[in-house]
Amino acid sequence: MISRVRGTLVELEGERIEVATPGGLTYEILVPLTVAERLPIVGEQVELRTLYLVREDLAVLYGFMEPVERELFELLLTVSKVGGSLALKLLSAYSAPRLVRALTSRDVPALTQVSGVGKKIAERLALELSDKADKLDVGGVGADGAPAEGAQAAVQALTALGMSFQEAEKAVRAVLEEEDGQPSTDELVRRALAQ
Repeated sequence: MISRVRGTLVELEGERIEVATPGGLTYEILVPLTVAERLPIVGEQVELRTLYLVREDLAVLYGFMEPVERELFELLLTVSKVGGSLALKLLSAYSAPRLVRALTSRDVPALTQVSGVGKKIAERLALELSDKADKLDVGGVGADGAPAEGAQAAVQALTALGMSFQEAEKAVRAVLEEEDGQPSTDELVRRALAQ
């Protein structure tokens, strides 16, 4: 099992990266977009926690910055009809704390916003993982912003104004990272549109 990869980031293309190790091996690793946006620039050192997933016709190495991201990815894989690709999409659309909140609160509408997640899979995810996800240590509710209700309402308002769900979620997350307090929904929407 390959549990960590440490080396130089030599390529970064969306969810696909390459890391060259000091031993001469270069690993191709798939990472969620929420991880890719936190990686250093190409040419710098990086260390990723990894999960090597082998299926009948495919072997893929997935990478994560934090242990909880890998744990959540593994948890998603326990659900029927959820493979590595769909788990990666879920963690690309949502940060780990936000995805945990969606699972624990059984927020089916939020889960169905992710490409490839239909209502049945979203309901299965919520039902099977709500208690298990609640046990993950994601640093508390405030780990990626304000209370879930305000952030969710802001994302819904932005999508109603024509933004894609992923763009709206990313814009709200960016505002929350800059903010020390807990902005109102209106303030979140206004500042997200200004970016």
